[in-house]
Amino acid sequence: MTEKTVVTATVTATRPGPPDEDVAERLVRGEEEAVTAAYARWGALVHGLALRALGDAAEAEDVTQQVFFAAWRGRAGYRPDRGPLSAWLVGITRRKIADALAARTRRADLAARAERARHTAPAAPRPEDVLDRVRVGEEMALLPEAQRVVLRLAFFDDLSQAQIARRTGLPLGTVKSHARRGLHRLRRRLAPPGAS
Repeated sequence: MTEKTVVTATVTATRPGPPDEDVAERLVRGEEEAVTAAYARWGALVHGLALRALGDAAEAEDVTQQVFFAAWRGRAGYRPDRGPLSAWLVGITRRKIADALAARTRRADLAARAERARHTAPAAPRPEDVLDRVRVGEEMALLPEAQRVVLRLAFFDDLSQAQIARRTGLPLGTVKSHARRGLHRLRRRLAPPGAS
């Protein structure tokens, strides 16, 4: 299903159509026209639930689009014996609303942290912090090159192990091994004397 299909579905007027069971069967079979029929039949319900929960028309429209995309992508998971298609769509809607509310909370938290950081003077570096960074840098330099590269990409470039594998061309298992061995070596070398 393309974005064009869903956009087309959003402008399709509600009109009498095939029975609900027929729409459900066609959707499960992968017939794109079934998404248009499902949207025409239940788009207002989905949008109304999202608008009531979110209180924002733009977010409600986004959730509505996400619900029908998710229904299309997850159509193999729909089981008619467990309930009608409309109930399945309402379940997807609830999950998408929860995701939208969680994203809203994350955005608000991020904005609040950014605002606090803007008004907070940076703390003066403590001498021991500077010495720790120098010592870690020295120990990193002693690591084998592959371990050093993997750890730098992970901690300084903030890349996941899968991203490091793609960037370096190393197999993911090798990246994981280099990271584990490099961290183990650093931990052992940087541990205070007498620590286990």
